[in-house]
Amino acid sequence: MKRREAVGAMAMAALTAAFKWTPAEAAKAAGMAREALKVPFAPVFFTPHEWDTVRVLADLVIPKDERSGSATDAGVPEFMDFMLNDRPDGQTPMRGGLAWLDNECSERFGKTFVAATPAEQTAVLDDIAWPKRAKPEMSQGVAFFNMFRDMTASGFWSSKIGVADLDYRGNTFVRDWAGCPPEALQKLGVQYED
Repeated sequence: MKRREAVGAMAMAALTAAFKWTPAEAAKAAGMAREALKVPFAPVFFTPHEWDTVRVLADLVIPKDERSGSATDAGVPEFMDFMLNDRPDGQTPMRGGLAWLDNECSERFGKTFVAATPAEQTAVLDDIAWPKRAKPEMSQGVAFFNMFRDMTASGFWSSKIGVADLDYRGNTFVRDWAGCPPEALQKLGVQYED
């Protein structure tokens, strides 16, 4: 049971105890409470425009593929909003970077990053995604994109979708350890000594 569901259940238990409801009335109230909990996520840190930009950019960093969902499917924008709300040292670089991205698109194409075409978005990202190849005048964009990419990766590979994407097999009980699987040893180019 998720935290939100547990809180909802406790609230319903308290309401049920406070009122004399029939089982049918209690079930109806519980259903209404569950529907009320399904409200869309409302960012605390990001403005609405920043939120739209973060969602587009996160999916450009980690798009959906045949193996797993995208960064937004994994809840990365929500992760970022949560982390930045609690981490003041990252707020200015994030806001400044998102503004830099919009400004760069505005200067090049006369529109914001979100309004730019996929080809235009890619052109800007190509100029900041590889620090060693980036021009010096792109240093602010490079610094922002490095931070954004790191946060996206952290959020994605710590999510349920990301853990599945890694095929992580930890946190399971192993009764008898037979050693590293042969295919993993072969991939690493190592072997057990006799």
